[in-house]
Order: sequence, then structure tokens, then C-alpha cells
Amino acid sequence: MDPFIEMKVTGLTIDPFTNMPIIILKDLDEKSALPIWIGLIEASAIATELEKIKLARPMTHDLMKNILHTLDVHVARVEVNDLADNTFYARIYLTADGKDHVIDSRPSDAIALALRAGAPIFVDRKVIEKSRQIDLNKEGISGEKGEKEKWAEFLENLNPEDFGKYKM
Repeated sequence: MDPFIEMKVTGLTIDPFTNMPIIILKDLDEKSALPIWIGLIEASAIATELEKIKLARPMTHDLMKNILHTLDVHVARVEVNDLADNTFYARIYLTADGKDHVIDSRPSDAIALALRAGAPIFVDRKVIEKSRQIDLNKEGISGEKGEKEKWAEFLENLNPEDFGKYKM
């Protein structure tokens, strides 16, 4: 069995406890979801692509895509390949002149580039399993056990309607 599952961006939301953006990935059958906390700048880059907003000048991920296109480099896929110490890791797979290249990346950057390049997004099954065990205290979610349970329930029950203007 392939350890990687193809996923899609289903929306952006805000962590109600920390006010940090979260990108939500779901598998193509919508059986598994993966929330990834990202920075405000990265959320903005993803949101502009989700909304197909055209800016007067290229932002960083648009610039990356333009450089790769100009050099005839194809973004084959991106993978969210690990979760360690509450930090997600990703790789960008590029093809140029018949050679494959793998580039280490933050998931938010890899996803922003994948969206622009039309590349598929994959997540390692072990990352989905590990994400279910994230220490919520390290994510800035403090308080009694009841709050943590409410947050876990919130993530598990997210629906497309919950994403406001960023739903897909």
C-alpha cells in the first residue's frame, strides 16, 4: 500500500484559541482531514490563489512558479512527509531536463506552489496518524482538558460551510 494519500485544500480557517490560520487538507474521498497551522503571510499567499486574485506584481510563490516555468522545470508533486515536535515537513518534487529533484520545504510554501503549478498534494499516512496526537499545549492551546477535547471535536467536525470565503 502506498504510504502517501492524495489530498486537496478544502479551506482556510482560524484557530479560535490562537487566532492563527489553519489550512485544511482532506483526502479525495473526504475520509481524512489534516489541519496544518501556518503563518499569516503564507495564509495570504494561499488565500489569494484560492480566490484567484490577480495582483499587479508577483508575490513570492508566483515568482517561484514563474522562475520554474521559465527554466522549464515542472512541479511534479508536493508531499507533507513528516511531523516531528509539532512541526510539519514537506518536500517539493521537481523535474528538469529529465532529472528529478527533491527540495525540502515548509508545507505552507509547498502547498502555495502546488496550487499555482496545478501539482498534486500528497500526505504520508504516518503524518495523519501523528497529527491526531499533537500536544495541544505546545500549539498554544491551554486550559483544562475540556477545552482540548472541544478543540479536537471542532477539527474533526469541520464542514466546507465553516470556511467562509476560503472554502473550495
